[in-house]
Amino acid sequence: MKFKIDTKEKLVIFRPEMAVMDANMAACLLEITISDPIYVDQNLLLDLSSVTSATPEGVKAILAVYQHAYDQGHSSCLTGVAPAIASQLEAAYPGFLNITPTLSEAVDIIMMEELERELSLEDDDNASSKE
Repeated sequence: MKFKIDTKEKLVIFRPEMAVMDANMAACLLEITISDPIYVDQNLLLDLSSVTSATPEGVKAILAVYQHAYDQGHSSCLTGVAPAIASQLEAAYPGFLNITPTLSEAVDIIMMEELERELSLEDDDNASSKE
């Protein structure tokens, strides 16, 4: 397998096991994270600590799975991003990306966003019950 996958209670950590995020790795990442029903409904943490470079297809795949998580109402975070890849990501997506230096910080961001969503849902439920 090209990825090490660690499933936690509220998130899934994907770690590519190759140094280059190329077109083949990109296709595999997209297939697993966007098509596999086990992972579609999960918060996503992409640990790129073993990846030293990325092709344009690799960068597109990283951004696609990142955005897909948010489109599905979940969170996403990148960690261990090499400076060259960070530059490519920022050039391709000048918006805000959750990129952290450590895995524990990435987990914290995802858990905080999850808590914000839960609190927002509670506020919405309380507002509807008062009407």
